[in-house]
Amino acid sequence: MARKLKTFQTSLGFYDLAIAAPSMKAALEAWGAGSNLFHQGAAKETDDPEVVAATTSKPGVVLKRPAGSNGRFAEHADLPDLKDEAGGRNKSRHLEPKCHATPKISDKDARKAAAKFEREQKRRDAERRKEEAERGKERTRREKLVAKAQATLDAAQREHEERLETLHAEQAAIEKRVQAEDERWEEERERLAAALRRARG
Repeated sequence: MARKLKTFQTSLGFYDLAIAAPSMKAALEAWGAGSNLFHQGAAKETDDPEVVAATTSKPGVVLKRPAGSNGRFAEHADLPDLKDEAGGRNKSRHLEPKCHATPKISDKDARKAAAKFEREQKRRDAERRKEEAERGKERTRREKLVAKAQATLDAAQREHEERLETLHAEQAAIEKRVQAEDERWEEERERLAAALRRARG
């Protein structure tokens, strides 16, 4: 059975947010809050009839209005206007809230709103699952690219080491030939020098 909805309100960034949800936890999830705003005193349940009417007409949908204003809550809201027409600071955030009686909502309307909330929550959950699946695919694709690049680097490293090994072997062989040539020349030089000394008498 669908739970009865309550209206919750908070301010995040440039906007006041409101939602009709069955619990504070559900409201925090819908707002995408990273901490418990209710415990921090930054969120509350409201019985303002205009806010209640707006949220119960779209249960589960996060409604906005410019932060600190007394405007109507809607799915899309403009950024707050920091100056009034006279060029001064916007006084709307200092206005006293209107006092109204809490609107009476019939059980039928409450059940209908709760069912709409559940549908909206399922839609959000489906979107979240889709986004997670897409992130998973992107992560897998990136891991394959990384593995391929790593394999290419490893192969190039092995090839480099094999070439170095060949060059070192060639270098050792050349040094051996140089040493042999030095020894041959030393013997040849001594033999020729001795012949020269004999020739001179």
